[in-house]
Amino acid sequence: MDLNLRKSEECKYDAVSLGEVMLRLDPGEGRIRTARNFRAWEGGGEYNVIRGLRRCFGMHTAVITAFAENEVGMLMEDFILQGGVDTSLIKWMKTDGIGRVCRNGINFTERGFGIRGAVGCSDRANTAISKAGPKDFDFEYIFGELGVRWLHTGGIYAALSEKSCETVLEAIKTAKKYGTVVSYDLNYRPSMWSAIGGQEKAQEVNKEIAKYVDVMIGNEEDFTACLGFEIEGNDADLKELNLDGYKKMINQSVQTYPNFKAVATTLRTVKTATVNDWGAICWADGRIYKSKEYKGLEIMDRVGGGDSFASGLIYGLMTTEDAETAVNYGAAHGALAMTTPGDTTMANKKEVEAVMGGAGARVQR
Repeated sequence: MDLNLRKSEECKYDAVSLGEVMLRLDPGEGRIRTARNFRAWEGGGEYNVIRGLRRCFGMHTAVITAFAENEVGMLMEDFILQGGVDTSLIKWMKTDGIGRVCRNGINFTERGFGIRGAVGCSDRANTAISKAGPKDFDFEYIFGELGVRWLHTGGIYAALSEKSCETVLEAIKTAKKYGTVVSYDLNYRPSMWSAIGGQEKAQEVNKEIAKYVDVMIGNEEDFTACLGFEIEGNDADLKELNLDGYKKMINQSVQTYPNFKAVATTLRTVKTATVNDWGAICWADGRIYKSKEYKGLEIMDRVGGGDSFASGLIYGLMTTEDAETAVNYGAAHGALAMTTPGDTTMANKKEVEAVMGGAGARVQR
């Protein structure tokens, strides 16, 4: 496939993300409701992808986001710096001592175990990035002067506010103007869209965004809710061996949006919170490629697995432009990311490629 990527020597960044980054507070093996201690991480649907591209795959990346200028914002910046992601594109916004003007988002997440599923509890109203508009970021400078080969953003960010909807569209249009490849993860969350118009608003915004996307990522619920595509079959049927529903979804997608160069989705069958069957498919050049299957994958922390799939997929597409290789990078990276705590990857490229090649879990000495 030909993505027509900009040359690396023309661009400061291989990839940037646009989205919200929150402080994740994790009770470890316990429950949010009974915790006395929390471990702090950073995380966000769009950011997790760009951090994976930097930390696991060694690409030059930056995050476009906004923080309230206070101690929590500086903590978040420090986490991002530890991941090696450039923070120079962050918008710092003045706030008061209460958070009425703007604030930084918090996400409480417990991992789940066995029959007890993972639980998330977000506290993200009036965050700095949800209040930031297109004029708060100089997209002409970022994509025109600095140069970016790949932009990743998604539906979680778009759902934050009316301003977020405007900002993501402005960013994507400017990126396309300068030849930047755009990927988008639909990531539909009905509770997030409810305050700004519900599913009707989600479809209005995402249908417009889709016109500018090169690589679209999402599962069957995302495509149905965000783009209005109807597919037959229940969730369990689709995620086992019957891929007919996914094929119909992809066919509808590429017929409606001929600009799509690739469409990808993860395939997950949840047996328990700690055991899933896992894999992925990717459409490109008129063909559907399926990754290696990870049956009975044992999971420590499933949050961020889909984001790590996306970063592996993007790395594979950027370096090989081969969809079959890329979907296997994504599936392996997502699988590894779910064996460690936190939203973001702790894997490296060597480990990902070893898993792709069938490496086992023997002790390495």
